This record gives sequence, structure tokens and C-alpha cells, in this order.
Amino acid sequence: MKLFRTLPTSRLVAIVAAAGIALVGGTAIAVAASGGSGPTPSPKPLAQALHDALSAAEPSGITARVTFTNNLFPSGALVGATGSALMSGATGRLWLNANGGRLELQSDAGDVQVVWSDAKVTVYDASSNTAYTLDLPKRADSSPTSHKTPSLDEISKFLADVAKHWSVSGAQPSNVAHEPAYTVDVSPSHDGGLLGSAQLAWDAVRGVPLKVAIYAQGSSTPALALEATGISFGPVPDSDVAVAPPAGAKIVDLSSQATGHGKDAGSKAPPVTGLPAVQAAVSFPVVAPDTLVGLPRQDVRLVGPQDSQSVIVVYGQGLGAIVVVERALEAGGTQGGNGSPLAALPTVSLDGVTAHELATQLGTVLGWDTGQVSYVLAGSLPSGAAEAAARALK
Repeated sequence: MKLFRTLPTSRLVAIVAAAGIALVGGTAIAVAASGGSGPTPSPKPLAQALHDALSAAEPSGITARVTFTNNLFPSGALVGATGSALMSGATGRLWLNANGGRLELQSDAGDVQVVWSDAKVTVYDASSNTAYTLDLPKRADSSPTSHKTPSLDEISKFLADVAKHWSVSGAQPSNVAHEPAYTVDVSPSHDGGLLGSAQLAWDAVRGVPLKVAIYAQGSSTPALALEATGISFGPVPDSDVAVAPPAGAKIVDLSSQATGHGKDAGSKAPPVTGLPAVQAAVSFPVVAPDTLVGLPRQDVRLVGPQDSQSVIVVYGQGLGAIVVVERALEAGGTQGGNGSPLAALPTVSLDGVTAHELATQLGTVLGWDTGQVSYVLAGSLPSGAAEAAARALK
């Protein structure tokens, strides 16, 4: 459908980001895969299968049943969050039309709804009665004629470029949601962190995505996956898509949190990069050794409005990189430790300093405070390796 096939990468990332920030508040969007049976399509080269999917006629609407499971977090990683359908998994339904979409999941803890349009995405979790909203960036040209199907040669060149860094399977004939489909598996060739592979399946006739799954290294069970188990095509009224959170729900505006409200928000000043320039621009000592657990420092930059600036330091490359965020503590407050969204997470000791840790199959996040500086370290690495990197910064 057009909503999936033409949505810019930046908007897809924004939707994922909204779910990720919701996760910090005790929720997460996660999905699980299930199998289908029935006829399979004729074999095709991957480039041809992708070209046919992108050039297929758009359905006027989609209604589907889905299975949704979360295997990302080990037992006890998020205390008190297992009651949410976003954490424990659920079945549900999906509605899509040209104006947006809605994913609804049902569980004993209450429904979870993800609603999106070209302008906004909203994630509502009934277990906490909280809705997370995020405004999406406007496209430079969103007219119906702005979408042009890439040629077969362009797709082949794209796949050749992808193959320099990723291992990509062929278009495997399959059946998903009782529809003939093609499935492709992708895995990083190097610098993949804990990511093992990703899998995508789409309808062979209409080009509609039917399944997405992400696997950790060494696991045959997806850490996150979403699959349609039954699907129909036809008009979907806007009333099935544009559903608002219930009255009285707590609203968390992620857009305002992301852009900030400082006096320099929206400033067009050039970015401050490089350790000397960044250190000169902040009032706290920046901890940025040349290497961190064997990974060379790649970037140091200042982000955020003047009254709420953070330093981002990147070590290594690709999915195997480690990102460190450093920020001055507010007077009398804490950010990486007890006063932050990480505070509800299990604690670990970093040579006497208490840190809060979120460990998953795909990576680890650590937050702690030292002196008047708050630190957050994140990377697609096991918890032991993340803790070793954090200790090296102390």
C-alpha cells in the first residue's frame, strides 16, 4: 500500500523512535511472527520481485489480523511492565487506508493502539493510560505524482551497494497470511553488534508488507517480529483509522521533548564538533578518551538548545558502535541515575557507582551520575561489555 511503500525512511525511523521513547516509560512496541499455508509465487530474482512490488497497484485499503510478541527483554529486565500488551505480547488487528493506519492490540491489561498519519503518530497504552505523540516531518513534495517507481537497473544497483555491507538472500517464494509472498533475509557482514538478521516478507501480487522480524545473534526465535495472519483488501473508512486516545489519558508530547524549548531552539548556528571545540562550549569536563574498549573515537559533537546541551561521543562504526551521552546535572537533580527514566531499571555497580541498566537481546543501555555529570551509554553489545566500557569512562 502507498503508505508503506512511499513513506520516507525518516518517517519510518520517527515511528520507531516514538515507540522506543515510549519503551523508556515502561512500554515498547514489539511483535511476533507466525506461519502461513497455501500457494507460493513463481521464483523471481530479488530485483525483479522488488520492482514488481513497488510498481503494483495500490489497494484502496487493508484490514488484517496480526500476531504480536516481544522476546526482546530477559525476565526481570523491566520490573512492573509485563502487564502491558506491548511487553507481554498480544494478538490484534490492523487497518490502513491512504490517510493513515491503526494497529490495535488486545490483552487483559487493556488495549494498546498505535495510530499514524502523514503528520503524526500516537502510541496509547491503556495499562498506564498514557499516549505518546510525535509530529512527523513534512515531505518536500507529497503530491501523488512525486512517487516514481525505481527502474530495475536502479534497484539492482541499490542491492549491489547493500551487498557491500550486508548479506542479502534471494526472494524466497513463501506464503504469509494465506497469501503468496516473497521473503528476504538480511544480515550484517560486519560491525553488526548483537543483530543476527532481519526478515521481510511482502505480498507477491500487491507488494504489501506482510511480515517483519528481527533476530539476535545465535537465536532462531525473533527478538521482535510482526506478521499478518489474515488479510483482506478493500475500502477502509477513516473512522477505523483516526481514533483518538480516551479522555483523561496522560499525553506525552515527544516532539517538544525532542526539539526542546530553550532560547536557542531552532537556531541555525553551525554545529559544534570536535573535542576541543565541544569542551570549550560546555561548563563540565567532557570524558572522551581516544579509544573505548578497543574502539576508536569517531565523533564528538554538541546537541540540544543552549540551556539544555548534551555531548555525544561515538566509538566504533556501524551497528557495533558505542554511543555515550554526557550532560551537566541540574542543580539538586540527577539524570543518568535516580532522577531519569532509567531509574526504574535494575541497578549494577560500576566500581562503587550505582548505574541503572536496560539489557536486551539486541543491546544494552546504562545510565549513571558522577560528580556533576550525567552519563548514558548505549550500544548493541552484551551487558558485561557495556559495563566494562562504562567503567573505562570513570
